[in-house]
Amino acid sequence: MTILSTPALEADRQRLIELIKDEAVFHGDFTLASGRKASYYVDMRRLTLDHRAAPAIGRIMQDLIRDCDVVAVGGLTLGADPIANAVMHASAGSEHPLDAFVVRKEPKDHGRGRQVEGADVAGRRVVVVEDTSTTGQSALKAVAALRKEGAEVVAVAVIVDRKTGAQAAVEAEGLQWLAAIDLDDLGLAAQ
Repeated sequence: MTILSTPALEADRQRLIELIKDEAVFHGDFTLASGRKASYYVDMRRLTLDHRAAPAIGRIMQDLIRDCDVVAVGGLTLGADPIANAVMHASAGSEHPLDAFVVRKEPKDHGRGRQVEGADVAGRRVVVVEDTSTTGQSALKAVAALRKEGAEVVAVAVIVDRKTGAQAAVEAEGLQWLAAIDLDDLGLAAQ
């Protein structure tokens, strides 16, 4: 269980947990991006793209990474995009504003041929963000692309940790693992 740095942020987190339970957890037979089968699906895009949740997600994730001393956040498109933007907007008026970046699944085959768009990451400390993670492979694909661009990736931060191996995979790459919410918070069991 993560506890955030202020009572207001913890209240944001508790409201987000209730929204996730009410609107983003679906029960049935699902195949996850990792290829694993699951009896429930946490569809965080329903909330990362929702006006009620996005501001709180930005504040929560900004607080979660507060000790990482980074200049930018982002990750593999599409899941990371609204989170990175929410963090960027939440941090804009703070003493430590953060930029955002997007990591394409593959480099563009036209224009400048970039795989990482947005903030310049070369030689800079960054955090990879994700909505949920099962095996950590999407985050690690973003990490590899960022390292290729010269970024110093220090952590992977997720909204919901499915507790199915992503943390171990990320930590095996020498990165810090941060999660705002886990399955215990949602009353779900790891699968």
